[in-house]
Amino acid sequence: MADLTVDLGKFSIKNPVMTASGTFGYGFEYKDYYDLDKLGAVVVKGIAMKPSHGNPTPRVAEVSSGMLNAIGLQGPGVDKFLNGKEYMPFLRTTGATIIVNIWGKTIDEYREVAARLEAEKDGIAALEINISCPNVKEGGVAFGTDLKLAHKVVSEIRKVTSIPLITKLSPNVTCISDFARSVVDAGSDMVSLINTLTGMAIDVETRRPKIANLTGGLSGPAVKPVAVRMVYEVAQAVNVPVIGMGGIMTGLDAVEFLLAGASAVAVGTAIFVDPHAPLKVAEGIDEYLEHHGCKSVSEIIGGMIR
Repeated sequence: MADLTVDLGKFSIKNPVMTASGTFGYGFEYKDYYDLDKLGAVVVKGIAMKPSHGNPTPRVAEVSSGMLNAIGLQGPGVDKFLNGKEYMPFLRTTGATIIVNIWGKTIDEYREVAARLEAEKDGIAALEINISCPNVKEGGVAFGTDLKLAHKVVSEIRKVTSIPLITKLSPNVTCISDFARSVVDAGSDMVSLINTLTGMAIDVETRRPKIANLTGGLSGPAVKPVAVRMVYEVAQAVNVPVIGMGGIMTGLDAVEFLLAGASAVAVGTAIFVDPHAPLKVAEGIDEYLEHHGCKSVSEIIGGMIR
């Protein structure tokens, strides 16, 4: 078996496979399937200062080679997350590496939730700053598609926390490398990408949108070629670890991202098909490394031959 350990600068993970925020709940929902510490990291669903009920239903629709979702960042709020027995108190008992995805409607809200988590950071390996959700009317992608706002929100969060920061980038921009450079300059220790592409589907019989929000975030195999290209571009642009995601269903899908320059990957939509998908992806990476005579996953990171 190859060494799957990955160095992410401020901390290491036992294998390069994480769960993508919003697809694995808060970990508690999957505790009966397997031990969470088998994963490289658990990235929890987005946390804001206050509870959020999300968007009206229907919020999910299956489409060609993927799915649309407009959940709208439904969540319990930071206080319940830190104190509710099925949230952070449970996660601290698992031995898993925990990354908390955070969001806000204003820069002040981003800063406040980061400060709140800093005050009780035991067991939190990193914060993933969500500036790229296309399914909320305030905040979210508004920050991820404006270079000055992206820089500002990260720099303000950096002022209030020593926890390593990962900024989750939006693909719904002209040049994603510019945004990667901006957030790294502002103090982000890593970047993750891509979040979902904005999409739409219509029921031709009812002539109504399949998503109540009208549009939703497209994920799944349909977005993988776009994601691989953007990961490659960003890995060339910044000198920090890159976490790649977007349509990863198998170990070989993940290997593409690693060869493109990602240090780690996140599995999302595949979890809805098979809860064991992240573990199977990690096994697939190991099988690839063994087949190619590699002793460590680090040997293939950024290893695409041009």
